Amino acid sequence: MIFMKKTVAILFGGCSSEYDVSLVSATSVIKNIKKDKYNLLMIGITRNGDFYLYNGDVDNIEKDEWLNEKDTKRITISTNRSDHGIIVLETNEIIKIDVAFPVLHGQNGEDGRLQGLLELAGIKYVGCDMTSSAICMDKYLAHEIVSSNGYLSPISYLFNEKDSYEMIENKIHNLHFPLFVKPLKAGSSFGITKIKTISELKEALKEAFKYDNKVIIEENVDGFEVGCAVLGTDKLIIGEVDEIELEDGFFDYFEKYNLKTSKIHLPARISKEEREKIKDTALAIYKILGCSGFARVDMFYTKDKKIVFNEVNTIPGCTSHSRYPSMLKEIGIPFEEVIDRLIELGWEK
Repeated sequence: MIFMKKTVAILFGGCSSEYDVSLVSATSVIKNIKKDKYNLLMIGITRNGDFYLYNGDVDNIEKDEWLNEKDTKRITISTNRSDHGIIVLETNEIIKIDVAFPVLHGQNGEDGRLQGLLELAGIKYVGCDMTSSAICMDKYLAHEIVSSNGYLSPISYLFNEKDSYEMIENKIHNLHFPLFVKPLKAGSSFGITKIKTISELKEALKEAFKYDNKVIIEENVDGFEVGCAVLGTDKLIIGEVDEIELEDGFFDYFEKYNLKTSKIHLPARISKEEREKIKDTALAIYKILGCSGFARVDMFYTKDKKIVFNEVNTIPGCTSHSRYPSMLKEIGIPFEEVIDRLIELGWEK
């Protein structure tokens, strides 16, 4: 019996504030994918949103030195469903793709837009579908849906850039400080500010509106953050619960990638019974929001042992030491196996 390798396209970069994060994640995925099982295509997307087929050194991706005339060819994804792949623009060559693996974070990669394009093109792909991706990226909508199903979420309000400062200030007068001012759809904590007084609101709004034309302002949850890695579509696997310990502030972009004043505890420093309850909640939220393939569900665990939903990352960090693969490694699934299962799940869609 002849074993036919599947062609897997790893997409990285992207027109997003999380471009640099994507390069690190994609490099790790490429290095850990089973080369004896898959033919690999590397597709880079520039900050401006142009697509290129990359054939150079993998290490140059993480260093953001991948875009050059020698190693790249401009491409586009063919929307002709019979093509099932990409078109090299210089030669009109069609290269078929069995499974696309978007390793993109934030807008234009994790928010349903790319997923919609792949669905239109008839290309199978790893991860949540267009609808689920869009809902999970919209923090306010995700909170509303989860809350309507009986789960707790922070008290918050939604505003757009046309709303006056006076109106925003009046509407949030009943919220208790500290507050978080967040871009509605940015990831990796970009644009988020924790404010302790109303005097800090203007600057926080200004910062949030750099990343989106809508922001949410929400109350702080008096507790600590916990996360759950979920893998699967029908038969779901959940990793061990982790815990973020903070000295002060919040788990912002700098802390996520440097851990200077914070620690990640795996497993979380709570009882097994409490961790099981958190896992059950994460699985329920995963299903409520229509997730498939993989996602990391983030929640808060309060001092009075309540679980409060925070957000779902539909394409979580994918380095070998990131939270998502670390939680699955804790239950005996190594990173290489996680990648393999994700590709198989994408193929089975």
